[in-house]
Amino acid sequence: MHSYSSLKQDLIQLGLLPSDTVLVHSSMKSIGEVENGAETVLDVLMDHFEKTGLLVFPTLSYDIYGKKEKIFSPEKTPSVVGLLTEMFRKRDGVIRSLHPTHSVAAYGKDAVKFCSGHENFSTPCARKSPWGKLYDRNARILFIGTKSISCSTFFHAVEEFLPVPGMFEKDPYDLFLEKPDGSLFRIPSFRHHGHHNKYYSLAAPLLRENGALQEGKFGDAACFLLDARKSADLILALLKKTPLFFTEEYQEKAGKNFLS
Repeated sequence: MHSYSSLKQDLIQLGLLPSDTVLVHSSMKSIGEVENGAETVLDVLMDHFEKTGLLVFPTLSYDIYGKKEKIFSPEKTPSVVGLLTEMFRKRDGVIRSLHPTHSVAAYGKDAVKFCSGHENFSTPCARKSPWGKLYDRNARILFIGTKSISCSTFFHAVEEFLPVPGMFEKDPYDLFLEKPDGSLFRIPSFRHHGHHNKYYSLAAPLLRENGALQEGKFGDAACFLLDARKSADLILALLKKTPLFFTEEYQEKAGKNFLS
């Protein structure tokens, strides 16, 4: 049974400083038995970063594309990427960005500033959105029990930095942000095209060899810890050479991972 103190020690062993900006991808089930369950996990993470750092979770809601009414409410629309993300966004003091498909929730220093303006971009992970700000803040990205780094939404942002040719669908969707007064704010949004995340884990050897990716434990969960800026620079160099590296078209043609 894991406790608050044992999980706190795991964070310290991972080398995460209270002043860090940290984005967390998570699988609660992988952590194992914890006293008071997910509430304790969030207590540990929030307490560690609240004074001088910033704790961020993805609170994605891309299922909006399949809904008849394509309306995003920051208070009511659930996150579709795990239990901890949904519980975190509802906690006191947590700020959620206002992008209808790729919002984040943040707690700690500069949370409001970090999340602001996300609704002004027509793509999910624009350079000046919270996803791009992870690069500017030299953030760490912690993967708790996700088995690989393929769920890294930040890598979508890196692809948007260029941008990678053909990564967006041709026509935008009309999505809507519900404001506190009930009025709707229209957000034309270009959806990512293809399933590039299927191949993100192919970059792991490159990142590991260059010190951008480390491994550790949090409870029972195997973890990956990614240096956002260092990994982005490595992947940008790769994509400038081979822009379509993370596409199914390229990987099928290549027949193997040339990084191995």
